[in-house]
Amino acid sequence: MRSLSLFSPAGVVPQPAALTRATRRLRALGFEVQVDADARARLQRFAGGDDIRLAALHRVALAAPAVAMATRGGYGLTRLLDRIDWALLARSVEQGTRWVGHSDLTALHLGLLAHTGADSWAGPMALDDFGRSDENGGVDEVTRDCFLEAMNGDLEAVGFRTEAGFDGLQASGRLWGGNLSMLCSLLGTPHWPRISGGILFLEDVNEHPYRVERCLLQLHQAGVLARQKAVLLGAFSGWKPSPLDRGYTMKTAVAQLRASTPTPVLTGLPFGHVHPKVTLPVGRKVQLLVEGRDVLIGW
Repeated sequence: MRSLSLFSPAGVVPQPAALTRATRRLRALGFEVQVDADARARLQRFAGGDDIRLAALHRVALAAPAVAMATRGGYGLTRLLDRIDWALLARSVEQGTRWVGHSDLTALHLGLLAHTGADSWAGPMALDDFGRSDENGGVDEVTRDCFLEAMNGDLEAVGFRTEAGFDGLQASGRLWGGNLSMLCSLLGTPHWPRISGGILFLEDVNEHPYRVERCLLQLHQAGVLARQKAVLLGAFSGWKPSPLDRGYTMKTAVAQLRASTPTPVLTGLPFGHVHPKVTLPVGRKVQLLVEGRDVLIGW
């Protein structure tokens, strides 16, 4: 039985019942689940004070479980980045730990990559993916199965459909990225991975398309996009239209980005604050192939 630790490095767990459901379901999938002692801690919007969350992160790294899964994102890891023992986390990876999450966990994934070169996994988290009530959709089977294959070491590729116009595209490079807002917040810091020739994937939630466009153009103007082989856009969900939009949508933002950079920008990646979502290896070298509208990312 594989060990799996649930910990809260960022936002507070708002519904303890969801964590209980997630624990039960993950155990039913064959994991020996350990819930960190401070996973349910509370201080304002955080899962305990900074020292508590940092200690939990290091405690999980020392235990080096097979899987280290965040309960949720929210906000909080940015406060910890300057004090994380990155070498300790990298040693846990060497011992077989797969760090899994998305959203605010992007800071952890990219900091780990920047400081040590160690890889991690952009994927599901306990509350929203395994703790949803049956009335709200329960556990999504695609998300579950992709996660299980990745944690078992059996997942070697993911595929999706994109827009027409990229047939024949082939590229290889280091896969990296995550939440767009978190990514931009790391620019200019020691926690920014300096990846050239990579394949960058991005998603976000509750951000209007004009804010998404602004962040994408920031990456372009900082020279980040020109250094990549391709950009893969996942889900940008949860935003509300404004009466000022007058036809301005995410398609408008993507069109503006494509007009600004020669780097291919593909849409349709099933990743983000959505169901289903795939599990992706952050920091691994991958191959990107497009045939017609079918995209394959293999590693």
